[in-house]
Amino acid sequence: MKKFLIVLLTLAMILPSMSITAKADLELASPSVILMESSTGQILYGQNADEQRSPASITKIMTLILIFDELDKGNLELTDQVTTSAHAKSMGGSQVFLEEGEQQTVETMIKCIVIASGNDASVAMAEHIAGSEAEFVSRMNTRAKELGMNDTNFEDCCGLTDSTNHYTTAHDVALMSRELVTHYPQVLNYSSIWMEDITHVTKQGTKPFTLSNTNKLIRGYEGCVGLKTGSTSLAKYCVSAVAERGGIQLISVVMGAPDYKVRFADAASMLNYGFGICNLYVDENQENPGEITVKGGTEKQVGCTYEGEFRYLDTEGKPLDQIEKAVELPEHIKAPVKKGDVAGKAVYTLEGKEIGQVNLLYEASVEKAGYLHCLGEVWQSFLAF
Repeated sequence: MKKFLIVLLTLAMILPSMSITAKADLELASPSVILMESSTGQILYGQNADEQRSPASITKIMTLILIFDELDKGNLELTDQVTTSAHAKSMGGSQVFLEEGEQQTVETMIKCIVIASGNDASVAMAEHIAGSEAEFVSRMNTRAKELGMNDTNFEDCCGLTDSTNHYTTAHDVALMSRELVTHYPQVLNYSSIWMEDITHVTKQGTKPFTLSNTNKLIRGYEGCVGLKTGSTSLAKYCVSAVAERGGIQLISVVMGAPDYKVRFADAASMLNYGFGICNLYVDENQENPGEITVKGGTEKQVGCTYEGEFRYLDTEGKPLDQIEKAVELPEHIKAPVKKGDVAGKAVYTLEGKEIGQVNLLYEASVEKAGYLHCLGEVWQSFLAF
């Protein structure tokens, strides 16, 4: 019996460490990596993810965020014409060979940036939006701080610089990648294009140019829809890869890989790992959480709405079909009621433990009833008899 207990205790000590080791050891060759589920922001795997490194062209993810911000605000249209300056034309590295004075639409410039990683297109867009690349870069750094990218500093809009003061981390890259793909998912319509022709129209005439996607995972990994690659002698090889399977979207970031093959292999390994352990629960029943009686108001009842979608990501194989939801709302409330204020909450539990909650908001305002309103209600009651 004593030997049996010793064996059990030994197994109890060994098995957890074995599972943790197996779960964490992906044997990646890249020095800095991270894997994130995009809808929840949950980190699934990381290795030196907060180490500051040169990002090369994955810098352009922030450039794209600012472009789509302007489109969202209505300050920019996809059909707007963008003129290439001498400064934009002078960019080296990865480019689409825009000529000084050449005009392309905003949509074409986006394709040039996302598909072919055009440094010239990035600078042309930066100047078009902010007047100068320097001002645009200042906005990039402000936006980065808003996203909590505390270990990031940009010095240009395309990542071509070799300055050691242009840096970010795998974690921060995942944060800005998530911001781009969740708030502006239309970017994936561009980043998933393998090849597409654009047309250069210059004083020298008209000629076609083929954009070829720098992200080979688009064709080499099932479900990959983006997002951005980068490489310089300082940064080595980087990628932020986005892939979707079974309603789950993952972001796999690799920085400092020794070569392009390792970059893609490590990104794919993390994606395989993530899709293998992830199960996502989404509450599909968020239409009508209930109504509340309003006392002393111009309306007798007020409806409620969910503040947002509830999602729960499981990586342990839990029975997600057993998730329970409890709606907590007061039976009545006194007027006045303001639309958008918190009325209650929906609480989600699994196996007796709370796994999250969503606020329930008043979907309309209800004013406090005045004398004339009360008199009118009395009169209506009298007529009803």
